[in-house]
Amino acid sequence: MPPLAPRMTRFKPSASTEASARARALISAGRDIVDLSIGEPDFPTPDNVKDAVARAMANNETHYTNTGGTPAVNAAVRQKFLRDNRLDFAQDEVMASAGAKHAMFNAFMCTVSRGDEVIVPSPYWISYPNQVELAGGTPVIVECGAEDGYKLRAAALGRAITDKTRWLVLNSPNNPTGAVYSRQELREIADVLLEHPGVLVLSDEIYEHFLYEAAAHVSILQVEPMLRDQTVIVNGVSKAYAMTGWRIGCVAAHRDMIKAMSKLQSQSTSCPSSISQAAAVEAFSGPQDAVACMMAQMRRRRELILGILRPINGLVIAPPDGAMYLFCNIEAFLGLKTPKGDVIENDLDFAGHLLSDAGVNVIPGAAYGASGHFRLSFATSDELLKKAGRRIRDACRSLTA
Repeated sequence: MPPLAPRMTRFKPSASTEASARARALISAGRDIVDLSIGEPDFPTPDNVKDAVARAMANNETHYTNTGGTPAVNAAVRQKFLRDNRLDFAQDEVMASAGAKHAMFNAFMCTVSRGDEVIVPSPYWISYPNQVELAGGTPVIVECGAEDGYKLRAAALGRAITDKTRWLVLNSPNNPTGAVYSRQELREIADVLLEHPGVLVLSDEIYEHFLYEAAAHVSILQVEPMLRDQTVIVNGVSKAYAMTGWRIGCVAAHRDMIKAMSKLQSQSTSCPSSISQAAAVEAFSGPQDAVACMMAQMRRRRELILGILRPINGLVIAPPDGAMYLFCNIEAFLGLKTPKGDVIENDLDFAGHLLSDAGVNVIPGAAYGASGHFRLSFATSDELLKKAGRRIRDACRSLTA
């Protein structure tokens, strides 16, 4: 085998993908595993979307489209931003991609050069720093602790910006913590960014419909329209419409950014799947009842798993305001021993204990830049959540000094 390119050493494989593959392997080997590692709603794709796809196939809409998407899908994306976010974009200010992850990859690859810095608040979604490094840039990790609600503060942002800063990554609601930025918090961040017009903002809003209690989603462009030329908004159909496998993301940005991203995409994936684009048109433009129904179930599941896990001594959980995860602090268990005599030295050991001794698969916080934690997804059935909750409780109680 010929040697790999040096760029392959600059990033790591996705921890969530690896964790899911590990669980599937154990299940195939006959183990009873509850997999809470993957960020994927377990609901079926809405029937109206599947019906629209059947019509598209019957009409032979199975060929190449424009690189950035059909006129229909881009019109639907524009409609979505106007309806959900009160943001009005022109047809040449939006595009479709093969998933939200692909959209972010395009944005970084179009703009980041060696030596450029990208500010990534921690805890962060696994792919942000890896994509930055793949593009040749340097992730600048800004730790955002529980005392700040796991959110970036304006003062910390100001300290992190240098003359090399190219991007700030914002993710609200956040994966893995479920933190949601308020209008006032975004106002303060926007004020800092207005002082640095050369800093771009990647606003990942894929979980915008996953909101709990009094939380409300606000896009930074709703707070400060003057940031419009600096901001790239990424969204998609994967989460809210239970369409992870359809692989359609969408972007709204300055037309020059859209032009560059489309140019790059033309030499990588070409257009997104034509059938998936037809599905996205219906998802964004059709009835939204299924989204409301799914969100109601997610709220109930959140309460269910919180009710089981929060009473566990030593396990510290900040109830998430959004997304579909619990981010659990396990520092109280560090240094304790498993029934097998193994010492829990870090969150990787704790996650290994849950998998091997309790049959529950979660992702260590180190993957998100926050050691001493683990993330679990509650986007699964009540039955599995109850089973996993009991197993996690018993696994925590089994640890001794």
